[in-house]
Amino acid sequence: MRRCEVMREEIGWERDLMADANQVWDVPEAIDWMRHLAPYRLRWIEEPTSPDDVLGHAAIRSAVAPVGVATGEHAPNKVVFKQLLAVGAIDYCQVDACRLGGLNEVLAVLLMAAKLGVPVCPHAGGLGLCEYVQHISLIDHVALGSPLDDRTTEFADHLHEHFLDPVRVRQGRYLVPEAPGYSIEMLPESLDALEFPGGSVWTAGGGS
Repeated sequence: MRRCEVMREEIGWERDLMADANQVWDVPEAIDWMRHLAPYRLRWIEEPTSPDDVLGHAAIRSAVAPVGVATGEHAPNKVVFKQLLAVGAIDYCQVDACRLGGLNEVLAVLLMAAKLGVPVCPHAGGLGLCEYVQHISLIDHVALGSPLDDRTTEFADHLHEHFLDPVRVRQGRYLVPEAPGYSIEMLPESLDALEFPGGSVWTAGGGS
C-alpha cells in the first residue's frame, strides 16, 4: 500500500498505475489485497495468482473489477490462453514471445484475443524480448486491426546493445522497425562474449 501511495504521489492521478503480484497470492488472498489497494485506482493487477489457475483468475477478476486482471507471461501454450479467454478470466492478454512455441502459436493467441476484444499487452524486458514483441504489437494493430487504445507494450531499456537491429523508442512509443526479420539477430561479438562457458563474460568472472 505504501508503494502505491508513493507512486501516486510521483505520477499523479491522471496517469495509469499498474501493480504486479508475481504469482505470490492464492485466490482469496489476491481478492483481499485488492480491496486494500482499491483507493489507488490501479489499471490492472498482474499475475495475481498461479498463471495456470484459469478459474482462479476468473474469480479474482469478478471480485476486483473495475481493476483489470492481466496475465500471460508464464502461460505455456495457446490452450491456456484459450481457457483464460473463454471463461473471461483476464482483461489484458500478456503474451510472451519466447514462452510459447514460436510466432505461429503467438498468432493463434492474437486471433483469439482479437475475436473476444481482449487487449494484447505483450510482456517484455529480458534479453531480446522487446525486439520480439514490437512485431507482435504491430501485427495485432496492422494485420488484425486492433485499436491502440488501452494497449501497452512493455519496455525495458537494457541489453539492446547486443542486437544488430535494436528497438527504437521515442516519446514512450516503439518506432516501426525498418529492417526485415524479427529484429533479434545478435552481434557476433556479443555471442562470442556470452557463450558459456568459454566466453569472456564467464572467464572473467562477470557472469555470476
